[in-house]
Amino acid sequence: MSPLDLRFRRPRRITLAGIAVILSGCSAASEVPEATDLRIESLSTRAHLVTGGDVLVGVDLGGEVPAGDIEILANGEDVTDRFRPAKEGGRLVGLVEGLRLGPNTLEARLSGGGAATLTVTNYPISGPVISGPHEAPFLCQTEEFELATGTLLGPALDEHCSVETRVDHVYLSATDGEFRPYAAGATDVARTTTLDGESVPIIVRVETGTINRAIYQSAILHDPAGPDPDPWTPSPGWNGKLVYTHGGGCRSGWFRQGAGTGVVLNEGLLRMGYGVTSASLNVFGNNCNDLLASETHIMVKERFVEAYGEPVYTIGTGSSGGSYQSHQTADNYPGVFDGIIVASSFPDVTSATIFTLADARLLHHYFTNTAPGLFTTEEQRLVSGFGSWGSIPNLSAGAARIDATYEEGAPAEAQGAEVGMAALEEMRYSASKPGGIRATVYDHTVNVYGKDAATGFAARPLDNRGIQYGLAVLNRGGITTGQFLALNREIGGFDVDLNHVPERHRADPEAARRALDTGRILSGRGGLTATPVIDYRRYTDDREGGDIHMIVHQFTTRARVERGNGHADNHVMAVGGRWGFTEEEPDLGVLFRQMDEWLMNIMEGHDTVPWAERVLAAKPAGLADHCWDTRGGERMKVTEPLAFDGTGTCAELYRAYPTPRQVAGAPLTNDIVSCRLKPPDPADYEVVFTPAEWADLEAIFPEGVCDWTRPDVHGEGYQGTWLSFGPSAVNRAR
Repeated sequence: MSPLDLRFRRPRRITLAGIAVILSGCSAASEVPEATDLRIESLSTRAHLVTGGDVLVGVDLGGEVPAGDIEILANGEDVTDRFRPAKEGGRLVGLVEGLRLGPNTLEARLSGGGAATLTVTNYPISGPVISGPHEAPFLCQTEEFELATGTLLGPALDEHCSVETRVDHVYLSATDGEFRPYAAGATDVARTTTLDGESVPIIVRVETGTINRAIYQSAILHDPAGPDPDPWTPSPGWNGKLVYTHGGGCRSGWFRQGAGTGVVLNEGLLRMGYGVTSASLNVFGNNCNDLLASETHIMVKERFVEAYGEPVYTIGTGSSGGSYQSHQTADNYPGVFDGIIVASSFPDVTSATIFTLADARLLHHYFTNTAPGLFTTEEQRLVSGFGSWGSIPNLSAGAARIDATYEEGAPAEAQGAEVGMAALEEMRYSASKPGGIRATVYDHTVNVYGKDAATGFAARPLDNRGIQYGLAVLNRGGITTGQFLALNREIGGFDVDLNHVPERHRADPEAARRALDTGRILSGRGGLTATPVIDYRRYTDDREGGDIHMIVHQFTTRARVERGNGHADNHVMAVGGRWGFTEEEPDLGVLFRQMDEWLMNIMEGHDTVPWAERVLAAKPAGLADHCWDTRGGERMKVTEPLAFDGTGTCAELYRAYPTPRQVAGAPLTNDIVSCRLKPPDPADYEVVFTPAEWADLEAIFPEGVCDWTRPDVHGEGYQGTWLSFGPSAVNRAR
């Protein structure tokens, strides 16, 4: 939680004079507040999601209280002496330790009458809390993890991959620009001026430990010559604000701890004075599961708050697989992040990415194995929708993340069962090892999707019934009716091991419902409706070898936010910049400064104004959709609205291409797992079929073709935010 997150709590404050009374023992002239003014609340996380046996607690008194008139208890034990004034004044804050697993009762009492209680539920620091049972096997990688000092973290202490928490100090060398182990007396320490205007040495305090079976790190500017920072003693180098960084990827992201985080030694962010935190399970190449990533966000941020105090705000940031996590935590667990800055983005892995990869593999197999020579290279590209033909084989190979089988000697685009550690290779599922680990997104997310009763494997929210591949190309005369019919007759689908089969594949109804209703497919109806978002990218749609990071996915996210919000005015796009923090590449630094202004403006807004309106009113005047025109001798910033089918300079420079499913008629939101079916209608086609061809079309689609104007067959409606899949019983997902 953060002070910015006024959507969820509006704590009363006591005056600085009142705090002084409490500390000095002098009596106050004011009356003792009413009992109803007394509040006790969890500051480091939600009260029902506490982990690790400790919690940062705030007591708001609602007025001035003489010293000795307040008593604070934890499970009946007096812990009043653990509470001190918060650094900003206005309340008492204490770190309550030694909590037992399960419910704990905290109580604040006024001697003149009145009390407030709070139940906090404590879970092990190793988790789980909301993500369901732990995955097994799970291999530790602490011995591979390189610390900020360049040494290795060392062996794990238990089956949860735990290590002792440690603190290291490094500094940025003004001589060579490298981070080096710090020792007192270093003469080449670089300096910086933070966002707050503080001139400080770039000495970084890096904390490393394990939470939720992940390796986490937190970094702030801090000179060890000063007092150790804590919630009451901020480091002069920390600007009071936090950035949570993420790593990308997805393929091979299962059954392991990971040996890297989203990088906390980010020079650009540290120079601004930001605290930076991340964890190995927030690298999607280690953990391709947004629910587990969100749980890790909640737990790691809790630890940061307990160590340093509540940040003014928290920004989630990351590229590619880091954007999944930023989007989905912001939408499904609002308040963890107050704003997000994402790059090369996707809304989620389950829909936009996997739908596109699966369709690419089907098309590639059809064009190269089933009907080679029937479509020209350009016709193949048009049917795929991609800006480059190379994206067809490239994305086909990317479907490995849903392919459970590895076959020695098979072509890359047909491979699967990717694992990130040699020790996992011998454990893989195969025909000769049916009980082996299934290295797929679905099996890694089995806590959500459940198991298929027939196979015992994870159920799949994947469907291509009724999809008319190449429909838009047919309608504009790019392929013939014969090609269209042959393609849709023979493209087929996948069996449970992603082998090609003649039949179209069908989604498991319960898996599809859960994907849609619980936010595994980004809804855009949750926290994202009122979260400041800046989405930037380099343009790769025309890359010759192909690339999954197509700009259409950026517009898909915007379309979902717009549907949930009625607008997307809190969503800003930028394309083609020089994305760094240096004079040569300044544009990412500019975005962080603009986000800082946006969030600070929100804090200064009026409490009486609805939150969503405050977000829009606070947006800096100079922050709007833009792109960079680099065709001339000087690059030029072009500020204009960006849209998937937009016009103008940016649309000309950075053309958006559709996915195969959108070529088949799917909406830009691209979040329909199983389409509703209707009989083929001649009015839907700009071409004329012969009677024999029409009969063929009806035979190809005996149940009907997709009616993309209607919602998914299985979705029942977004269940809302802060869902749990266990063990927490609060707000359990259906």
